[in-house]
Amino acid sequence: MDIYNKINELYDRRRTIEMGGGDERIQKQRDKGKMTARERIDYLLDEGTFVELNPFIEHRGTEFGMAGKEAPGEGVVTGFGKIKGNDVYLFAQDFTVFGGALGEMHAKKIAAAMDLAVKNGVPFIGLNDSGGARIQEGVTSLDGYGQVFYRNSIYSGVIPQISVIMGPCAGGAVYSPAITDFVIMVEETSQMFITGPKVIETVTGEQISSEDLGGAHVHNSKSGNAHLKAKTEEEALDQVRSLIDYLPANNEEKPRQIEMDEEDHYRPDLTDLIPFDPIRPYDVRTIIDQVTDENSFFEIHPDFAKNVVVGFARIKGKTVGLVCNQPKVMAGGLDIDSSDKASRFIRFCDSFNIPLITFEDVTGFFPGVKQEHGGIIRHGAKILYAYSEATVPKITVITRKAYGGAYVALNSKSIGADLVYAWPNAEIAVMGPEGAANIIFARDIKGSENPEATRQEKINEYRERFANPYVAAGLGMVDDVIDPRETRISLIQALDMLKNKKEERPKKKHGNIPL
Repeated sequence: MDIYNKINELYDRRRTIEMGGGDERIQKQRDKGKMTARERIDYLLDEGTFVELNPFIEHRGTEFGMAGKEAPGEGVVTGFGKIKGNDVYLFAQDFTVFGGALGEMHAKKIAAAMDLAVKNGVPFIGLNDSGGARIQEGVTSLDGYGQVFYRNSIYSGVIPQISVIMGPCAGGAVYSPAITDFVIMVEETSQMFITGPKVIETVTGEQISSEDLGGAHVHNSKSGNAHLKAKTEEEALDQVRSLIDYLPANNEEKPRQIEMDEEDHYRPDLTDLIPFDPIRPYDVRTIIDQVTDENSFFEIHPDFAKNVVVGFARIKGKTVGLVCNQPKVMAGGLDIDSSDKASRFIRFCDSFNIPLITFEDVTGFFPGVKQEHGGIIRHGAKILYAYSEATVPKITVITRKAYGGAYVALNSKSIGADLVYAWPNAEIAVMGPEGAANIIFARDIKGSENPEATRQEKINEYRERFANPYVAAGLGMVDDVIDPRETRISLIQALDMLKNKKEERPKKKHGNIPL
């Protein structure tokens, strides 16, 4: 036998592995509207850049009919490649082989790719499509999950980790995506749950479909377990490509800056976008569109806790993270879910050297028995903790209202903001003028001949004396009161001034964020 026969054998073996579970199972996958693992990789990565790792790994199972049973590629494809020229490592579970079930060697392939990603300081992407643990392998499959979970946890904050759910993800399998930085789900074809509908019905008697239990809509809007959803697999993978473009490769690098043509950064429309009346709603996205580069805003968690808007954008080509109150939902007040949403995003940006810009228009933390009993104190404290802990450039723009503890929590000077700007109509106070007047001037109002007129007079007096930006500016709590039309100009200048910021925190193992 000469070398050419050996080479032919190599290619024959590769073809067998590349066919996964075979033509019939591949067709079943496509009939569900799903791509194969390799098709997903080809779509996600730049053409011709994928390099596969460990294709010939085989399982060692012998129980329950596993002896001699082939599992091409061990039900997962791993390797590295490029997205828009950026290096990435990834895995794609192959549902055509044992339903993508994770066994010992399947996990070993994923873990090896994760280790290489960290050694090389590049993002890691998981394309999940698995029926769960390979029960024929028993406890070794559970140990395999542990190997992956451990790396998800230890490598958190070291390299960006992105999970795309493209099929079932049940039982212990859900914890790997839950630890990663971003989770993207495909509508109708992807689900995540700890226990499936049949188990729930058996234990609790509740009847529910897989989609209603753990589909993309549920996890994007109710649980908050997923950050983005897509109608198709292609759209989900496009979102990954877009997201990678905003992120640095690792925690020691800064995001790439895009060169921009010089333009006029003055924005005359900003004066008309926010109602002068402090209780009238508006969409904060209109402000975001004015101050960021055109079409650069990439929103995260758009369907969850809509009273806060977070996401990435560019300002003169620089990536920034935006945290914004949304006055058209719950008057922009902070509740349990929005506190969690904002805190997690703040901590991600701080982990990966992305400057934080906060647009503040907040009435306070949302009142109510349900919120108090649900732990609003603990959840709200996460925002304070996340901002205080962050050492990236931190800039706040108070556009209208900044009341009470929420003012403090949303990146005030007292918890470490580098720069705080306020628009001239901003109201910065312990509480709104109406509530404050009712308390401070209660006797005057009650004892007057015309209580309502007196009340209005006292409200105006309080607003004039306290609820304006100049009192806070006079005390150094606001760095400058700016013309709204010059907001983009001020942010560009601030980002440039803070580009070399260095700030240390006391040495410790880690803090204890109020989870």
